[in-house]
Amino acid sequence: MNKNARIYVAGHRGMVGSAIVRRLVDGGYTDILTRTHSELPLDDADLVARFFADERPECVVLAAARVGGIVANATQGGDFIRENLQIQTNVIDSAYRSGAQRLLFLGSSCIYPKFAEQPIVEEALLTGPLEETNLPYAVAKIAGKTMCDAYAQQFGFKAFTVMPSNVFGVGDNFHPEHSHVVAGMMRRFHEAKVESHDKVVVWGTGSPMRELIDADDLADGCVFLLENYDGGGMINVGSGEEISIRELALLMKTVVGFEGDVEFDASRPDGTPRKIMDNSKLLALGWRPKFTIEAGLRKMYEWFVSGEHIRGA
Repeated sequence: MNKNARIYVAGHRGMVGSAIVRRLVDGGYTDILTRTHSELPLDDADLVARFFADERPECVVLAAARVGGIVANATQGGDFIRENLQIQTNVIDSAYRSGAQRLLFLGSSCIYPKFAEQPIVEEALLTGPLEETNLPYAVAKIAGKTMCDAYAQQFGFKAFTVMPSNVFGVGDNFHPEHSHVVAGMMRRFHEAKVESHDKVVVWGTGSPMRELIDADDLADGCVFLLENYDGGGMINVGSGEEISIRELALLMKTVVGFEGDVEFDASRPDGTPRKIMDNSKLLALGWRPKFTIEAGLRKMYEWFVSGEHIRGA
């Protein structure tokens, strides 16, 4: 990919989008397009079409999405499926019609079957039922991936999907209802430390296993694929490092410096029991992650306590 290529990053204020912009800048790319939601609401088809017609990006990274944790997914499913379908449809179609040469669509590992064989290969998609707690979001992401494939097949549009494992890191969302597991857990442990609580209660049994990838590693993997991958379809991007929710909670306690106890509320849902990606396709291309889970958590917590997550909101 030419360093002077005109690259539009949709969702540049989010955790993954902002990390991709940082990685592009560090990599010497000089023509990066961004728009805030107020400048360009991606659920407005007319405005999106006009933006693409005016700006003509050569490469598009679609990292914009409505995302949330278990509570938000369980209570706002209609919003999740509607907004994500609108965003994806508008951006993918307008990118193709305006002459974009490449499009990278960010998926989510929640699109894989709940009880998929581990590690999960790309071919496992649509081979079994999904996790019920985030079904609307997962269905929207499957639709986005399918749209990329269909546009590639029918129109020759070079669109492909990156399927990340669970992402955490600088730029994460710490909202009590909309955060994912790592950010939500970090916020609770930090508040318990500041308020001198004697314990932190973590949802579920603590037994589910998760593969976690630092947002900066994911961004590096995405740019690596834009530079080195000319295929279509879908490719997993994960760290290969797996941790149980129980182990994560105990590690978070250490990183934050909380001195109380950790309890697990088994009456709360666990979600998918295990989820680790098969990253062999990406590794065969020569890419490797740089951050361990612990190193990523320490970097993330340093950013969190600096207050940047509030100033950047």
